[in-house]
Amino acid sequence: MGFVALTKPRIIELLLITTVPVMFLAQRGVPDLGLVLLTCVGGYLSAGGANALNMYIDRDIDALMDRTSQRPLVTGMVSPRECLAFGISLAVVSTLLFGLTVNWLSAWLALGALLFYVVVYTMILKRRTSQNIVWGGIAGCMPVLIGWSSVTGSLSWAPVILFLVIFFWTPPHYWPLSMKVKEDYARVGVPMLPVIASNKTVAKQIVIYSWVMVAVSLLLTPLGYTGWFYTSVALVAGGWWLWEAHALQNRAKAEAAGGKLKEMRLFHWSITYVSLLFVAVAVDPFLS
Repeated sequence: MGFVALTKPRIIELLLITTVPVMFLAQRGVPDLGLVLLTCVGGYLSAGGANALNMYIDRDIDALMDRTSQRPLVTGMVSPRECLAFGISLAVVSTLLFGLTVNWLSAWLALGALLFYVVVYTMILKRRTSQNIVWGGIAGCMPVLIGWSSVTGSLSWAPVILFLVIFFWTPPHYWPLSMKVKEDYARVGVPMLPVIASNKTVAKQIVIYSWVMVAVSLLLTPLGYTGWFYTSVALVAGGWWLWEAHALQNRAKAEAAGGKLKEMRLFHWSITYVSLLFVAVAVDPFLS
């Protein structure tokens, strides 16, 4: 179970939620189920390898943070050497699996995402800048490109738009959680935005990113990739997101603290939002 925990299964669930629906959109129907399975397995192994290597690099601060104190390297369930070997092995296997059974474009995109997460985010950005999650989140945007390329062997504007949706979704998704556990990050010197800025400033940034995210999500329809169903879901879910984002900003302006800030409302809704949006991506081809 320790090695499974190294892959962070709950995070990978979100990555697969953004991968499979894009395959339906690319196919304009039901894609080959064998291809879907191979893409999901390859994606899990790649993301799992990235997460394991992330835990190897961050094992020093994970031991000091309440949120990460039960991770396998901290408890001793898995040794650092085992974790490093496991992460590298998953990276190699996932790249070969993609390349030999799906296509090499998908393989290089998956490997690029892994390297970006491990090297650019974990090793360079995370402990140096409050913009860490903004640019580091690019790794989490890659599954939409991988899902599209696995079906078509190429890229187009549709996956690029969905890439940008996830890019602008990531900060307002993660910053509320960072607000909740900012003492953890402050203790280990990780400059997440809520650590170095006031709740008012963070909430303002959340609102800005939220508006851009919703606007970008609506570009698929005028460009001819989606129809009325996706547009309806994007408008309703996006409208609710903006309501929650502005409510958080209002509470921050009123200097609400502790449980009264209710920052986790937006965090939990953000997961529901991205799930609904990408389910609509998958269903829309059958209704348009």
